Amino acid sequence: QVQMVESGGGLVQAGGSLRLSCGVSGRTISSLAMGWFRQAPGKERDVVAAISRSGISKSYADSVKGRFTISRDNAKNTVYLQMDSLKPEDTAVYYCNSRDPSPFSWGRGTQVTVSS
Repeated sequence: QVQMVESGGGLVQAGGSLRLSCGVSGRTISSLAMGWFRQAPGKERDVVAAISRSGISKSYADSVKGRFTISRDNAKNTVYLQMDSLKPEDTAVYYCNSRDPSPFSWGRGTQVTVSS
């Protein structure tokens, strides 16, 4: 059973930074293209960043481009999301999961709250 455990969220002021981590068990992530997703209250869960199996190819939602950086350490089976210049609209629960193949069961996520 593949499990994702997200951590690193918290309360931060606008303009601040956070680094999220996602530990994966039950599957070697080198076989997975991974992504970070977020879900704000009353909204659907959307992908904000994605990274290829090798880590060479990355893509970002327009709303976070230039502010967020996704990375991975396949040796540690961990995916990261560096979030800088945070805005109140970044407030959401953040999740990681596979992009290819299709997502596995979702973890509990980590709450990010950005105050103005």
